Amino acid sequence: MDSGITFSVDATKGASRRLTVTIEISGPFTENILELRFPRWVPGSYFIREPIQHMSELSATIDGENSKITRIDVDGAKLSGVQEAKSVSISYRLLAAEMTCRANHLDSTHVHIMPPYTWMLPTRGIDKNRLEMDHKVILNAPDEWHTATQLKGVEGEWVAKGRDEFLDAIMESNANPMITFEVEGTRQHLKLWDSGGLPIPKEGLDRFLNAMKLVIEEHFALFGVPEWKDYWTVLHLTESGRGGLEHLRSQTSMMPRKSLQEGNEEQWRDLVSLFSHEFLHQWNVKQLRPKNFLDYELQKEVHSDLLWWFEGLTSWLGDILCLRSGAWTEDDWRKDWTRKMKRHTDRNGMEFESLQESSHDAWIHLYRPNSYSREVQISYYLEGEMAIFCLDAELRKRSKGEYGMDDVMATLYHNHKLDSNNPGITHSDIKKALVNTPGGRRLGVLLDSLVGDRKAPDVRSALKLLGLDLVSEKKTKGGWLGLNLANSPNCVKVRTHLSGSPCRKQIHTGDEIIAVNGLRVRSSAELSAAVYGSIGIETTFTISREGAIKEVTITPIENPKHLVNLDGKGNKLWDAIKSTKR
Repeated sequence: MDSGITFSVDATKGASRRLTVTIEISGPFTENILELRFPRWVPGSYFIREPIQHMSELSATIDGENSKITRIDVDGAKLSGVQEAKSVSISYRLLAAEMTCRANHLDSTHVHIMPPYTWMLPTRGIDKNRLEMDHKVILNAPDEWHTATQLKGVEGEWVAKGRDEFLDAIMESNANPMITFEVEGTRQHLKLWDSGGLPIPKEGLDRFLNAMKLVIEEHFALFGVPEWKDYWTVLHLTESGRGGLEHLRSQTSMMPRKSLQEGNEEQWRDLVSLFSHEFLHQWNVKQLRPKNFLDYELQKEVHSDLLWWFEGLTSWLGDILCLRSGAWTEDDWRKDWTRKMKRHTDRNGMEFESLQESSHDAWIHLYRPNSYSREVQISYYLEGEMAIFCLDAELRKRSKGEYGMDDVMATLYHNHKLDSNNPGITHSDIKKALVNTPGGRRLGVLLDSLVGDRKAPDVRSALKLLGLDLVSEKKTKGGWLGLNLANSPNCVKVRTHLSGSPCRKQIHTGDEIIAVNGLRVRSSAELSAAVYGSIGIETTFTISREGAIKEVTITPIENPKHLVNLDGKGNKLWDAIKSTKR
């Protein structure tokens, strides 16, 4: 191996929950000190993480002799005396007990390896260009396990071409068979694992495989069959955990196992949506990136004002492709849109934060929320999707249904993907692609307003362009408090306030509501019943705040009946949006 760097991990001691990692680096070394550091920023996650917290038993040898290795800063280690060395070996153990799609997880049934959580990289002491050479990756796992990874090689030993492929090459190894099928000349691989060791329901799995094929075909119809001919989907089935993370030619997704069980249609929709969303990121993140993401800085956050595009558009288009493909019915799409509208109308952060600001501050806002976040912050996923939807509807109107934001995305991909003459995009590139799309000539002002202004997009007007409208959800009558509540054994606590809550000033998040007008309440249902006839009437609430009993006066109001349900069959513009391109 020209680079002289070999990365090995041992996953044979599942009961210990710890991986044993070895990094072997051969000379030449450029100076007497060798430093290595864990990547702290994970591409696609937009958040500084600290994988070194899981490390123990750090040791090193120089030419086979034990050598002192010292921890440095918050992320690395160094050893001296390497100038004339032929080889250096660094070893450590890693706790792998965090069951998320962004971390390592090891037990007696599987291992999931997230490279930035696993490998320290040399940052001093070798020529920097060596990181862009080929690296050997070795996994020692139980004999009955088989590994899903996008790296080329044979079971147990693979080759990563350069730093970015190396850091984006997940591994999932377990005894479950690899499911491989072909779609338009590409090989699609599905590797499943159930966290409780339960069997995978065959009917649910067959249904998911069919949905995958439909969704993949619809992506190919929009962007063309990609040059990469293999794609790996790792799916972890859990009791309740959910998440997804895109990787180069692969994804790790995590869903409650009931998503594959009959009768759980909401979870089923979510599973198909998540797969489509992460699959779409192959085009919109992995190949099409912000300009300043072309060369990842791994030790600090990389700011971008464009996450509303990379996540918001992916959310909008990913679900539309589910609908176009037939993996979702229109009823599926409408039910999921109602779910999103409830989130959209239950919060009012849009008056305080723009999409560009939300994108820029992702790691201090979206990834570090508090119980009052929804009042002054927004999600670039959700509100980005709403902005893209408004642009799509207007572009459809002006082009008589011929063009939409999917065409803008395809144009940007083909003009600015990694191997193009002008890789990476800025806001100006998005605007240019939009205004040069037939019907988009004067939409630049709307684009700037939707992503730069601190105000909610006019979703209802956009829907009306498509022959649709929003109507209020049918709500039970009775007093409304505008609270998200958490039911604990024999008590009810306040989690967050909804937009317009009459309790905002008198009741804090974390308060326990004990009684209403002296009547004890122990659940959210009992609380709703206690205020049922109290619309417009001053009502005494007994609460506990930090263990102190207090009484406050609240006047419940009528449910605001937010407009969240879709009405109408839609017109030709709506038909154009949901029509397949196959």
